[in-house]
Amino acid sequence: MPTPILMPALSPTMEEGTLAKWNVKEGDTVSSGDVIAEIETDKATMEVESIDEGVVGKILIDAGTENVKVNAPIAVLLEDGESADDIDVGALGGGAAPASSKTPAPKDEDQGEKTNIAAEAQPQSTQQPKAAAKDAPQAPPNGRILASPLAKRLAEQNELNLSALSGSGPKGRIVKRDIESALKAGAGKAAPAAIAPASVDARLYPPESYEAVKLDGMRKVIAKRLTQSFNQEVPHFPLNVDCELDTLLAARARINATSPKEGPDSEKGGAFKLSVNDFIIKASAMALKAVPAANATYTDEAILLHKHADIGIAVAIDGGLITPIVWKAEEKGLKQISAEIKDMAGRAKSRKLKPEEYQGGTFSVSNLGMFGIKSFASIVNQPHGAIMSVGVGEERVVVKNGKMEIATVMTVTLTCDHRVVDGAVGAQFLAAFKLFIEEPAAMLL
Repeated sequence: MPTPILMPALSPTMEEGTLAKWNVKEGDTVSSGDVIAEIETDKATMEVESIDEGVVGKILIDAGTENVKVNAPIAVLLEDGESADDIDVGALGGGAAPASSKTPAPKDEDQGEKTNIAAEAQPQSTQQPKAAAKDAPQAPPNGRILASPLAKRLAEQNELNLSALSGSGPKGRIVKRDIESALKAGAGKAAPAAIAPASVDARLYPPESYEAVKLDGMRKVIAKRLTQSFNQEVPHFPLNVDCELDTLLAARARINATSPKEGPDSEKGGAFKLSVNDFIIKASAMALKAVPAANATYTDEAILLHKHADIGIAVAIDGGLITPIVWKAEEKGLKQISAEIKDMAGRAKSRKLKPEEYQGGTFSVSNLGMFGIKSFASIVNQPHGAIMSVGVGEERVVVKNGKMEIATVMTVTLTCDHRVVDGAVGAQFLAAFKLFIEEPAAMLL
């Protein structure tokens, strides 16, 4: 019996993803463990391994298809003696398929075209479809444009306006040959303003005055989650404190001076270079252990007091932000923390992090000091109870024993979820953090 390959869930919270690439084609033989496809989520690209073995009888979801639902059939494997004629698409299980078309297309709909199955409705168009011919079938009353997944992708690639075309497929469905005909005739070109953001009055901006960049999955998720956190769920409040860095900078210089520059130790990977941020991560973890009430998560049923300080570090990547996590940071030395951050930051920028490396955690740190930012307040990254924003370390005039002196000072701002971290708790955390930053040796106690 043909075996369906289902869209995998790459994390407990994943509901849909983009089928970015197929590494196999119809007719290929695959074994258990072979990498057959690449799936993109909002944060990372993951390889998908085949669980079963057999011959790829049919690819149901084309490469590049977005919003593929978890457990939707994406391909079919055949066993010995089976052929593509044995595949009953309608009998395949596995849940809903991606948002591309409402019903599966007939086999002869589009020569050689692969289609999605059991798919959701296409989002409603903001324009009424215009028939290209007098006898063209009228669009459904809800304003949807019926088009096959391949036709939609070809239209997008060639900037064709589907609403200006008529379909020759069943029930007026636009298929591949309709797109090819439109391209030959030079018809159906989309207007430049067609991709303007719907929430902005187009009259404010002449079409030639801007370039509209399509939102990717990461930016959509960031917008949704931060809006949810800041405007709907989390009552934010900030606390800030200044920390002197001169003792830390001197300790850092002495430690870095011990890093092997050449010789057998260096060849074995013993070389290292600590950053101020490495000290900040370690000090944050120690402060969370000193003030456990700050290392907490709010839920509707209880407040979760975490046993370890799992610190998420905000890393800017193309298209957004990701927070790889240093797990059990309170148990790790500066050298190990530094190595983990460098490794994860590098893989984050190429979107190669695993979901378990950036999902969860108990606390966040966002450092914009390298950009010269003096101070700022971040939005709480749920489910964390607080996030600390770190500014630049700079020389400032300070008063000590009634005298003015020059010191290297860094401002940090703690943004708290008031449901779980009260003002007094936040203040106690910052006091502990300030102690560890200004006296790094205290982290050894």
